[in-house]
Formats: sequence, C-alpha cells, structure tokens
Amino acid sequence: MGRFILRRVLSAVPVLIGILIIAFAMVRLIPGDPCRAVLGERATDEICEEYFIRQGLDAPLPTQFVMYLWDVLRGDLGTSLRLQISVTELLISRLPTTIELTVAAIIFAVLVGVPLGVISAYNHNSPIDVGTMMLANVGVSMPVFWLGAMLSLIFGVYLRDTIFSLPPGGWVSSTFPSEPFYIAWGLAESDDQVGGLWRLLARMNILNGVLTWNWPLVGEAFRFLLLPAIAVGTIPLAITARMTRSSVLEVLNLDYIRTARAKGLNEFIVVGWHALRNALLPVVTVIGLNFGLLISGAVLTETIFGLSGIGKTLVDAIESRDYVVVQAFTLVTATAFVIINLVVDVLYAYLDPRIRLD
Repeated sequence: MGRFILRRVLSAVPVLIGILIIAFAMVRLIPGDPCRAVLGERATDEICEEYFIRQGLDAPLPTQFVMYLWDVLRGDLGTSLRLQISVTELLISRLPTTIELTVAAIIFAVLVGVPLGVISAYNHNSPIDVGTMMLANVGVSMPVFWLGAMLSLIFGVYLRDTIFSLPPGGWVSSTFPSEPFYIAWGLAESDDQVGGLWRLLARMNILNGVLTWNWPLVGEAFRFLLLPAIAVGTIPLAITARMTRSSVLEVLNLDYIRTARAKGLNEFIVVGWHALRNALLPVVTVIGLNFGLLISGAVLTETIFGLSGIGKTLVDAIESRDYVVVQAFTLVTATAFVIINLVVDVLYAYLDPRIRLD
C-alpha cells in the first residue's frame, strides 16, 4: 500500500507543475488592465507605469513566472493587487467558510444519497424506486440559486416563529464567542505566535467549538450552516443516489450475491455489506468529483447566504484583474483536487485490492 500511495503522489507532481504554468498564463490572457481595474479614474499612464514597476508586471513573462515559482516554493503567495493584503491571510479568512460548507454538503449528500440509492436498487421497478428516482431527477434539475432562495424564504420567513425556524443567512452570531483552541489549550498567547494552518483551523466555527467544548457555538454554527449545506448539497445528493442505485443494481445480479443468499445470510448483510462495498467504486468517484467542485467555491450559494468564501472572492479577483489572488486561489483549488484524487485512489485500493496489485 505504501508503494502504491508513493506512486500516486509522484504522479501528481507534474500535474501541479502544469497547473502552475496554466494558471500563470491564463490570468494574463484575461482582457483588461489591472491598473485601471484597481485604480479606476485615477489611473493615468504615469501612475500605471509606476504601478506595473512596483508590482513586477513590467518584467518579461518568463521572468515573472520564475519569480512567481520561487515565491510559491518559499510559501509566499504574494499580496493582493486590489486589497493590498497578504493572499495567505486572505485564504486564512475565506477558506474555512468554504471548507465547512463543502464538508457539510458532502456529508449531507452521502448520508442521504447512498441509502436512497440502495433502497431504490433493492426495490427495483417498485413505486419506491420510481418515486426515489423522480426526486433525484428533481434534485439534479433545481438551480442552486432558486433552491437557496426558497429555503431562506420558507425556513427564515414563513417558519420564523416555529420550532423549524432556521437562519436565512450564513453567518454565525457573536452571542457565543469562542477563543481559538490553541489559546484555550495554552499553546499560544496570541495569533502571532502560531502558523497560518492553526489560525485557519480555528476559523472553522464547528471545529473550534468542539475543540474548546463550546457547545452553544457548535449548535449555533450548525444552524447557520444547515440551509447553505442543503442548498449546495442537493445536486451531489441526487447524483450520488442515482449512481448508487445503478451500481448496486448491477452488483445484485452477480453470482456471488445469489450464493450468499443461498447460504442463508441475512438480507441486510447481503445488500449492506457484500453488495454495497463492491458497488462503491463508481460512487466514490462521483463523491470525490463533487467534493472537488464544491471546494473550488460555491459562488451562488455563498452570495445568497452571505458567506465570505473563496468562490465569491475568486470571482471578484477575476473581475478586478487581481492576478496574484487568481493564481493563488487557483493553485490552492487545484491542489485540493489533487489531494482528493489521491484519497479516492487510496479508497479504490482499499475497496478493491486488485487495483494496488496492478
């Protein structure tokens, strides 16, 4: 297994290098002038010339790429041209929201979609099967912006004074403040004494609440995250349910399933263990792809629910020709895709040992 993982890690290195080159080239092909996009009417030719020199944009493209590659290897993602703050700090402040939303949406999609797919496959061509697949088709067809707006309207307005009321906005109330877990644990006295990874983890409200035993904060953060997670996780849920049904239905017709039933095994064990485990390969692929797509930023969901994640930040950076932010966020998103694909490959090897033997 170790050699298998090492081969997958080494094969990801050329992919990351290619992503660096493509991201660097594409952002510079975006039409428009970053100086005039940032400075607006104040951008005279003299000011823009000074701006390009200060930002290093006057150098030849090969020189700019070498400088960019050297900064990335040193862990320096640069400074935003528009906001004039470190891109690393921008990631630390925006990425936790997207990670929490993505994880919550995927958990929702898996916990609901996989059982629905199994039930639908087991009851093939029954009213349960037809009804489940109809709901899955509806889930795939609903636009995220419409579903998010409807969820906010129903649970935030119509059911506001009931026990089913949920916040229509994706922000956490300051009623339950919580200090970062590294300060609560006595590992540091201030944010300046810890690295960016620790601060990024501490900005995830649910994780930080669990680590500091601040259960009111966990409950409040969960309530504010529930509607965005349902909105953005409905399409992955429907796709997961359909893929699970198709895969389980194919496995249920194999000889070893009939043999297991002939031996008198409990039906739950036959379907839930023998059939589902061997049907999970395509399901894991779909879940991994959806996880990567969500981590790249659910722009519409973040906008509807007032979330400050990387999706909306990346769109703003593209509109303002903020090369540094676009490059950094693209690199982080692509790296997340590579890591997710690595995890999926490892799960493949666990679910089917023949893969790692190959």
